[in-house]
Amino acid sequence: MAHGNDSPVFLIGYRGTGKSTVARELAAKLEFDAADSDVVVENEAGKTLAQIFAEDGEPAFRELEARAVTALSGKRRMVVSLGGGAVLRESNLEVIRRAGPVVWLTASVDTILDRVNRDETTAHRRPNLTVAGGRAEIEELLAVRTPLYRECATLTVDTEGKTAAEIADEIVARL
Repeated sequence: MAHGNDSPVFLIGYRGTGKSTVARELAAKLEFDAADSDVVVENEAGKTLAQIFAEDGEPAFRELEARAVTALSGKRRMVVSLGGGAVLRESNLEVIRRAGPVVWLTASVDTILDRVNRDETTAHRRPNLTVAGGRAEIEELLAVRTPLYRECATLTVDTEGKTAAEIADEIVARL
């Protein structure tokens, strides 16, 4: 195994780049556990991300997310998929960079839009983050987040036209 230690591996990237699916595949290949920071937040709050945003606001969500990131960064033998906006908080970037390798999963705007639209859980679990939603939202948020993903990533993997297993194999080979 190329990774060679027990430190957590973090997957970052925009919603729809395959982080949760790839995390499960990669964890199986590394014989690690997989965790999703959004699921940790939902479990902690007892409600969906959409409900947290609607009832408590984005700042409350980002606070819960930061706590989840910190807790997950202390885990051994764990592949952690982070929410797409986890990179917006500098303290999260510092925590994950210190904890282990950070893999940035990328995809084109068209692919992201297609994947998000095909994900049945998107509508009720994940809120639009801008008034526009859709393609305009993806382009707007990628413009802000791409430099943060780039700055934080140990490794960048393009997910276009690849299965989750192929992406996981590529990560293992490159870690």
